[in-house]
Amino acid sequence: MERFGVKSAPSRNRSKTALYVTPQDRVTEFGSELHEDGGKLFCTSCNVVLNHVRKSAINDHLKSKTHTKRKAEFEEQNVRKKQRTLTASLQCNSAAQPEKSSVIQDFVKMCLEANIPLEKADHPAVRAFLSRYVKNGSSIPKSEQLRKAYLPDGHDNENQLINTEDR
Repeated sequence: MERFGVKSAPSRNRSKTALYVTPQDRVTEFGSELHEDGGKLFCTSCNVVLNHVRKSAINDHLKSKTHTKRKAEFEEQNVRKKQRTLTASLQCNSAAQPEKSSVIQDFVKMCLEANIPLEKADHPAVRAFLSRYVKNGSSIPKSEQLRKAYLPDGHDNENQLINTEDR
């Protein structure tokens, strides 16, 4: 065909997806019905992930019977929960990790200084007291793990303190 100067018709297999639309753009477009977390678009009332690239998929979901039903239930609830991605949840947990570690190290240090055997931490009354009255107290592990993971740290720190006091 090209030899005779006739050009072929443009291809009709073009994708109809919006290539440069982000989940945040869809949130601003649709308002409080949707929210974005971790690069994913969520329906706030249904807690399902939506395809942010195709606007028609979002419109179809918002018009569906299940969405209408869940939206009515969602508006009746006093507590409004938004689904989060796994990476966002893990980042939240990793922020509390240093505090947890310092609580455990302080507990081991207290036991060492007061000559309290670490096995006493396994007693049910001690466990109940720690979980009830100490912030992050329920995260203190059993005595075996305290000995294996945290006692060498405490022992090394005590040796450093003794060495600095001798000088």
